[in-house]
Amino acid sequence: MQGWAHFIPTADKIAYLNKLLKVGFDVLDFGSFVSAKAIPQLADTKDVIPRLDMSSTTTKLLAIIANTRGAEEAVQYDEITYLGFPFSISETFQLRNTNKTIAQSLTQVEEMQKLCVQRNKELVIYISMGFGNPYGDDYNAEVAINWVRKLTTLGVKTIAMADTVGVADPVNISYIYNHLIPEFKDINIGAHFHSAPDKWEEKIQAAYNAGCLRYDSAIKGIGGCPMAEDELVGNIATENIIDWCERNNVPLNLNKAAFSEAWEMAGRIFI
Repeated sequence: MQGWAHFIPTADKIAYLNKLLKVGFDVLDFGSFVSAKAIPQLADTKDVIPRLDMSSTTTKLLAIIANTRGAEEAVQYDEITYLGFPFSISETFQLRNTNKTIAQSLTQVEEMQKLCVQRNKELVIYISMGFGNPYGDDYNAEVAINWVRKLTTLGVKTIAMADTVGVADPVNISYIYNHLIPEFKDINIGAHFHSAPDKWEEKIQAAYNAGCLRYDSAIKGIGGCPMAEDELVGNIATENIIDWCERNNVPLNLNKAAFSEAWEMAGRIFI
């Protein structure tokens, strides 16, 4: 929702999220505690939370944060399990995204991790620009892998490699996950891929073959990163991943009827 041009009414957000909570996803990225000036679309997250029906769902809520201040707000809510922080290994993008250097952001990760431990939350780190960047900042697969090593020493247990601008290819994906997953057996290593419509399947296949079992997606592939500078590059569509799993005999414990209703609702909300 964050990049959607017009404001989605709070009541529509609540109805849509409550429908998604019935599907059976492991985690629902539902809102954020970032500056209302930076992301006005999600300025109503605090109003949304008390109206989410958590009574009959196993889905855990994840809120995006951009700094320690946001983490301090998010940990106040019992409903929230995960705090997600985009940690860019591109200096240029980290400055653009959070107005902080990589070094400053690493200090924030330490602060946020301590807060999460104190309040029984879990910090999820997205390795933004994890497969390359368009700015010419230093990058290779080993740079990305070494940052995972550094972050795990802080106690972070869930890390998603983020293909922020859709540049990942199967060779790079295979190399990174084939190195990360065997080395970090106690860490949940996930994938947050952005992709052009004709490239998503090869990315999922390469990551899955290397042992990755955690994937982020969005119904209809809505959203993505404005920095991609390509309107065709966006989130991978949830319905595509579900279809891929069915074709490849990967079991999913999802309520298909609830998903169909959520998919239809998305067509009415995102217009």
